[in-house]
Amino acid sequence: MSLSLEGKVAVITGGASGVGLGIAHEFAAAGASVVITDLEQQALDAAAAAVGPTCTGIVADVTRLADMQAVYRQVEERYGRLDAVVANAGIGAHAPLDAITEEQFDRTFDVNGKGVLFTVQPALALLPPGGTVVVIGSTASIRPPRGMSLYGGSKAAVRAFVRAWIQDIKGSGVRMNILSPGAVDTDSLRSALAMAQGADQVDAAVRTMGEGNPTGRIADPREMGRAAVFLSSDASSFVTGVELFADGGMAQV
Repeated sequence: MSLSLEGKVAVITGGASGVGLGIAHEFAAAGASVVITDLEQQALDAAAAAVGPTCTGIVADVTRLADMQAVYRQVEERYGRLDAVVANAGIGAHAPLDAITEEQFDRTFDVNGKGVLFTVQPALALLPPGGTVVVIGSTASIRPPRGMSLYGGSKAAVRAFVRAWIQDIKGSGVRMNILSPGAVDTDSLRSALAMAQGADQVDAAVRTMGEGNPTGRIADPREMGRAAVFLSSDASSFVTGVELFADGGMAQV
């Protein structure tokens, strides 16, 4: 059993920060050449520098098929291969039922639904037998908190995508799985807590969230990275179509 990604080439969307950046760090540490995508070159440059010399960044909007097609062309030209894709880019627009707007609905499902399709679909022609796709889901797919129906619904949709897609690609040798985090200690989480509760309450709020978890804490982004490495490595060679909850047990209680 090997968790090595030595010699493999991976594309990670939304890789300039948060969970995506944690995944990029762990893929690089496992030996992969990593291409991260995001919306701003400056953020990509900073992220790639932090990950190391085996990481490069390409500006792309996952909701635009032409952007993702261009990413894979550049990957093919630069590396001559593609072995792993992590469809991580996502957003959360939160509102209770009576306040959801059409703009929120369209943007959430564009990024979290169409963005996953446009990340995976054009990659298939490059992925060889043994290639892998990991789609980042969320515990909100099964336990959406109040006010998070759009986010939870979009993450439930990608679970259905993957369960159908593994049948569509039968015989290709490509595996697809979903990795669903719970609360992860990212800048975006802390920013959301600051807006909701005040900057001076963020640390306490994070501690409270952790105390409600069976592990007594919330996750670090690189823990999501290590789970994604497992799903992208030969160690999971007979695992496909699953939703792996990397949430400290929250989905089970």
